[in-house]
Amino acid sequence: MANQNAKGIKRIINACVFSIAGFKAAWCHEEAFRQEVILAVVGIPAALWLTDDSVERVLLIMSLLIVLLTELINSAIEAVVDRIGLEHHELSGRAKDIGSAAVMLSLGVTAMTWAMILIK
Repeated sequence: MANQNAKGIKRIINACVFSIAGFKAAWCHEEAFRQEVILAVVGIPAALWLTDDSVERVLLIMSLLIVLLTELINSAIEAVVDRIGLEHHELSGRAKDIGSAAVMLSLGVTAMTWAMILIK
C-alpha cells in the first residue's frame, strides 16, 4: 500500500495510480460502466462531428462524462454496501436504489441535452 502521508508530487502520483485502479476495477466488474464507456466512445466523436458550436460540443460531451461519473459513484456505493453484508437490509437496498436512480437521472439529462441541441 502506498504511503498515505505522501506530500507533493508523490501524493499526486499516488492519486493517479489509485484512480487508474478504480477505472480498471469498474471496467472489469461493472457491465453498465463498460456499456456507458462504449456510449461515450461513440458519442464524443459524434458530438464533435454533429455541431460546430463549441458550447454545444462541450454540453454534449460533458453530459456523456457525467453518466460515467455517476456510474462510478453508484458502483462504489454498491461495492461498499456489498462489503458490509449481502443479506437484505432496507437501508442497503435504499442506498443501491438511490445510486441507480442517480444513474438513470444522468442518462435522462444526457438524452435531453442531445435532443435539445440536435433537434433545433
